[in-house]
Amino acid sequence: MSTDIRTAETADAAAEPQARPAAEAAGKAAGKAAEAAERAAVWATFKESTPAVKTVLAGVLVNRLSGFLQLFLVLFLTDTGHSKGRTVIALGVYGAGAVAGSLVGGTLAERLGIRRATVLSMSSTAVLTAALLYLPDFTLLLGAIALVSLGAQLFRPASATLLADQTDGDRQIMIFAMYRFGLNVGATAAPLLGYALYNAGGHSYTLLFWGEAVIALAYALVARATLPAKTAQHPAATAATAVPAGARGGYAAVLRDRRYLLYLTAAFCHAAVYTQYLSTLPLYMKDAGMALFWYTFAVALNGLIVIAFELLVTKVSQRWPLKITVGLGFALVGAGVACYGLPIGPAAVVIGTLVWSLGEILGGPAVFAYPAGAGPEPLRSRYIGSFQFMFGLGSALGPMAGTWLFLQFGALVWPLVGACSLLATACGLVAVRDRRSPTA
Repeated sequence: MSTDIRTAETADAAAEPQARPAAEAAGKAAGKAAEAAERAAVWATFKESTPAVKTVLAGVLVNRLSGFLQLFLVLFLTDTGHSKGRTVIALGVYGAGAVAGSLVGGTLAERLGIRRATVLSMSSTAVLTAALLYLPDFTLLLGAIALVSLGAQLFRPASATLLADQTDGDRQIMIFAMYRFGLNVGATAAPLLGYALYNAGGHSYTLLFWGEAVIALAYALVARATLPAKTAQHPAATAATAVPAGARGGYAAVLRDRRYLLYLTAAFCHAAVYTQYLSTLPLYMKDAGMALFWYTFAVALNGLIVIAFELLVTKVSQRWPLKITVGLGFALVGAGVACYGLPIGPAAVVIGTLVWSLGEILGGPAVFAYPAGAGPEPLRSRYIGSFQFMFGLGSALGPMAGTWLFLQFGALVWPLVGACSLLATACGLVAVRDRRSPTA
């Protein structure tokens, strides 16, 4: 037996040197994962970002915060004597300009560079917003409304391109979460700031529109001083992202990427479902006899959840494979909206809003970050612009489609809309390529 013991001890001693490198390798891998997770934390990501990135993040907030025009456009037109029919036309023109602005912005970001595209966007917004006060002819007013809505969107592809260019891969989802944070905070505070300026101006629109113009012009000057002239190009692209020899650039190249077209389809369907809470939900609740309180409560609940928790949730979700994060985001938004059809009264509204808000904070940053790395780096702004165009188009057409479905099928609109999210989820899972390793 002593011989057996000595043999076992000898075997253990021989195995120990072989096990030690494996343990050390596992320890190093765990240490690197922990270090990567720490690097991608909220404060570390912001603190170590470049001045240009900080400028863009601040600019997104300022741009959204000064977005009074869309909120007060109807009141402005009716108070200046225009009919309801003209007001509807003006809103349609504003929406069309905003959708087109994403595509044009993607082109300008590539051809003019980030700085010039941003300065053009903000300065044109400033001039045209102030000009609305002094255009007596409705045709001229419509032209100015179309251009100001288009101009306000031009900077977004450029901004997203800069964020991707100047942010490491393991921090891109977090930086886009900060981008969305600025959008959401600005959208929440804009009505309050706009109303304050409206009151301060003696219930007139002069101070309101001039205030928006001054804010836009101020950001144009800051962008002119701090943003780089051109996007950072990386000639040593991988074979997966390199542009094939002889291939045409521009949006034609994006259209040839069949896998990315599936992602654009998913983005369109997702946006169409997401916007139902702004259009179909209030109509449905009114028809069901629910108090207005429950609608305002649901909208406020979503805003609170997104602003308070999206950055914290992103600390965890950014470590997951992109395919899983995007798919879960699409699926939960659809499931939450489908919950509105449950026959449990206002509780369905609260539960549904909680579910799709979870999907928004879980998948939103990844959904917005993915286009920056989905294609060749020289076409990054085009990929981003096409995504923002399809998302905007879905946001514009979704309310109309949802309202029509509600008028035709009543409460069945919610499972029908949920089925649209199933399509978005399937397309997203097929389309998304995981080109980065998880940080943990």
